[in-house]
Amino acid sequence: MAGETSAIRGMFFDFVDDPWKHVGREQESARFLFDGLMVVEDGLIADFGDYAEVSKRHPGVQATHITNRLILPGFIDGHVHFPQVRVLGAYGNQLLDWLQNWIFPEEEKYSDRNYALDAAGRFFDALLAGGTTTCQAFTTSNPVSTEELFGEAARRNLRLIAGLTGIDRFAPETTVISPEYFYSESKRLIEQYHRKGRNLYAITPRFAVGCTDEMMEACRRLKEEHPDCWINTHISENPSELRTSRNEFPDCQDYTQVHEKHKLLGPKFTAGHGIWLSDDELQRFSKAGAAIAFCPLSNLFLGSGLFRIGRATDPEHPVRVALGCDVGGGNAFSLIRVLEEAYKIGMCNNTMLDGSVDPRFQNGAEAERNKLNPYRGFYLATLGGARALYLDDLIGNFDKGKEADFVALDWNAGQAAMSWHQSLITGGNAPETMDQASQLLFGIMACGDDRNVDETWIAGRRAYKKAGA
Repeated sequence: MAGETSAIRGMFFDFVDDPWKHVGREQESARFLFDGLMVVEDGLIADFGDYAEVSKRHPGVQATHITNRLILPGFIDGHVHFPQVRVLGAYGNQLLDWLQNWIFPEEEKYSDRNYALDAAGRFFDALLAGGTTTCQAFTTSNPVSTEELFGEAARRNLRLIAGLTGIDRFAPETTVISPEYFYSESKRLIEQYHRKGRNLYAITPRFAVGCTDEMMEACRRLKEEHPDCWINTHISENPSELRTSRNEFPDCQDYTQVHEKHKLLGPKFTAGHGIWLSDDELQRFSKAGAAIAFCPLSNLFLGSGLFRIGRATDPEHPVRVALGCDVGGGNAFSLIRVLEEAYKIGMCNNTMLDGSVDPRFQNGAEAERNKLNPYRGFYLATLGGARALYLDDLIGNFDKGKEADFVALDWNAGQAAMSWHQSLITGGNAPETMDQASQLLFGIMACGDDRNVDETWIAGRRAYKKAGA
């Protein structure tokens, strides 16, 4: 409603900078308010700061007091597949077998509008229960799925980036579409949904191996005609995929050049995975301002490999990085679970570079950058994800003028041993310092899941409350 004003009081934790820029003193990148107040007007943050100060500027505002919770910006999922909700956790060997046996058959069902509508509700229910308030999602090659996803996002007022999927080879006949159809339907959908409410459109070549030069050229034309749109795809997820890309694009020196050739690599370009990108390719991503979605759940579940987060955060060539649950290759919607697996991947990469395996490959600085402490982890889930998706002017932290999307985390929830573990940090009390709050967040990151999400708020309104809480 126009002119609506509300306020939320509680403990707030967010980020004002990239913690990888503050190695050894990551707390300088964060902001913690033991007793804070956020004033919301028409879904935007109108004022934010210590309760004692902000409340004086808004003497009549009614505040909802969220107690014994850490309030963080809503989580941002940079890579998730809407039509794979039902097949998360399906056994399928590695990537290509899994696609053929499970994914393509399920995605065919999304030509049925009723099926897609029901799935869209389940999709957003699962995201909100995990604390996710913004996502970049794949749909299918049938426009019905894109229409229903945008429609449900609009009804819930969630911020969504999505688009019709382009694929014209290496898929069942019922899944592939022609470049001409992809181009014309994408034009229609852009006109209908892009920047309508909180919806944003992504030109979506599913992955270059599944696209002929003609399909990639259709994507180039769309981006040229609609430069404000995003681009969402996959890259270098699996070694077999890399070999196929070399065969199908013999004129390109590597997978990244396929996208450079068609003038797609640049700002607002996100590629999922990037596990097998070379150092040179990562540097070209950095120079172009392109982003990678780090999807540890699916990378481990499908045995694809270990993303080199320490290399991607090289201060000389930093790459924008978002997190992605990558359902259904990822086996959970929870970005808390994603952070747990990201931490483990980082630690494995650290061991390979710290000199203990082979001193010839020792790189102490990169080894250290692989370690996901709570500052680095939750930065990727919030402000880092917003920066990767070029949304940090709208979301990602609690700066004034940004959209009031946030999540309230219960640091004691989850497995039975959780609260006893967390009491080591605060003696069972609420955190009083940033250091204590960050240690509780690491406990959530290492041992938690969606059970730690107590409430999720969209544009200053509560959209989810954990059952029984």
